[in-house]
Amino acid sequence: MILTDTHTHLYSSQFQEDRKEMMQRAIEAGVSRLFVPSIDSTYTQKMYDVEAQFPDHVFLMMGLHPTYVKENYLEELAFVETELERRKFYAVGEIGMDLYWDKSFLKEQQHAFQHQIQLAKKHKLGINIHCRDAFDETFEVLESEKASDLFGIFHCFTGDLDQAQRAISLGMKLGIGGVSTFKSGKIDQFLNEIDLQNIVLETDSPYLAPLPHRGKRNESSYTLLVAQKLAEIYKVSVEEIAQITTENSKAVFGI
Repeated sequence: MILTDTHTHLYSSQFQEDRKEMMQRAIEAGVSRLFVPSIDSTYTQKMYDVEAQFPDHVFLMMGLHPTYVKENYLEELAFVETELERRKFYAVGEIGMDLYWDKSFLKEQQHAFQHQIQLAKKHKLGINIHCRDAFDETFEVLESEKASDLFGIFHCFTGDLDQAQRAISLGMKLGIGGVSTFKSGKIDQFLNEIDLQNIVLETDSPYLAPLPHRGKRNESSYTLLVAQKLAEIYKVSVEEIAQITTENSKAVFGI
C-alpha cells in the first residue's frame, strides 16, 4: 500500500530533534511519497536539505505563501521565478489568499497569486492553493485564470459542498487532512458526494493533527489516519483509498 502526503512541512523546526525517526514512522505506515510546499526564500535551503536527506521520498514545490506577502513580495516573486527556471519542482505552492491574520496586503496577495498561477502555466506545473477566510477572493483569481492548463490541489479544503464543486470545476483536487476527523470540521458530512477521483490526502504537518492527536504535533505517518477516516466515509477499504488518492496525486505532480 502506497500513501501520498501531498502537503507536509518537513523542514519545520518542530521536527528538528527527531526528523529521521518521524520519516521512518511515515514510511512504515506506507507513506512513501511526501510533497513539501514552499513558504518564502528564508525556508528554501531547509527544504533542499530535507530533500537531500530523503531523496527517494521527498518532492518539492516552489512558491510564496500568502501570509508571507509583505513589502518585499516582488523580490520574493523574483526568487520564485529564478528557482523555477533553475531546477525541477513538482508544483507551484503553496500560493493563494489568506485574510485571517492580515487584510492589509490584499491587493499584493491577489497579484502574487495570479502571477504564480501564470508561472505554473509557463512551467506546465500544477498549483497548491492555500485559502483561509478568502474563498471569494481566491475563486475570483482562479476564475480569471481558468483554462485547460490550470490544475492543482486546493490544500486543506474546509469549504462547503458548493465551494468544493466550484474548486473541482476549476481543475482542482481537494486536499483532505486532519480536519476530516474533527466533529467540528463538517466536511465529512458531504465528502461522500464528491467523487474519489477528486480527492488527495495530506497532513499539513506539523499542523492540524487528526484525531486522536488533535492539538498535538502532526506528522506524515498520520496520513494513514486520514485514509482510514475516508475509508469510513466512502465505505471502501483503506487500500482502495490509498490507491486512488495516490493515482490522483500523480495526475497533479507528474510522478
